[in-house]
Amino acid sequence: MIPSIPQPSGFRLIYTAYVAAFFLWLALPLITVSVFAFNDSQFPSLPWEGFTWGWFFGDARPQIGLFHERRILSSIWTSVIVALCVSALSVVVGTTNAFLFNRYSFRGRGLLYVLMLLPLVVPGIVLGISILVFSSRVAGLVQDMSGLYVEALRPGLPLVIAGQFSFITTIATLVISARLIKFDRSLEEAALNLGATPLTAVRTITIPYLAPALVGAFVVAFLMSFENFNTTLMLVGSDAPLTITMFDRLKEGSTPVLNAVSLLLMVGSGVLALVMITFQKR
Repeated sequence: MIPSIPQPSGFRLIYTAYVAAFFLWLALPLITVSVFAFNDSQFPSLPWEGFTWGWFFGDARPQIGLFHERRILSSIWTSVIVALCVSALSVVVGTTNAFLFNRYSFRGRGLLYVLMLLPLVVPGIVLGISILVFSSRVAGLVQDMSGLYVEALRPGLPLVIAGQFSFITTIATLVISARLIKFDRSLEEAALNLGATPLTAVRTITIPYLAPALVGAFVVAFLMSFENFNTTLMLVGSDAPLTITMFDRLKEGSTPVLNAVSLLLMVGSGVLALVMITFQKR
């Protein structure tokens, strides 16, 4: 723990082996999935039958590749739309929450903060069922009283967005709050003394300071929305996001095309992470 303390060579060897085994344990499943995305076989398992790009670009059976699977491509697009909506809403509301809990003191502040954190400890499937039951009851009540059929309160993309937003916005709030709490408010006071309005001071000084956290919160929210399964499963309608489509395909029988999808997701996540790191360095 303290580098200046002499350490036996045996201890350093054991520690190095432990770290290597730990990262190998994390990486081995991802490597296996990536390798079998190029296996010229109908099943994502041994034996290795040769290298192929068919599970990405194949257009004839039995190898219908990822980029020719309309159902999967449609579900990817659906997941992107949902993730963009959830991320945008989460960053906007998370920013206002961060200002609320870091700048103001009021009665019930602690209770509201606990309520904001509550979705993080509630299992996703319970959260999804709760939202579904509540929205269905409200939709039924509205229909009984006015005769209107409210599509947004029925299982579908609006409800999926609302369900994911209910807990992802908490994470966005925590990410943004962690940077806002370090902000030197004397910079805003200087702007106010120079004639800026409070809104102008926040827009020109505070928001640029928060930009790395805003981008980070957006990327984290996007990835969490894209890979969410439990809550989405309870609220999905006819337009299924990618995770639900992959689950349905697994029930029919796994093929290496799912490995290809997984590899594409890993590459996409890596690119987003690099973009976030690059932006924060700048």
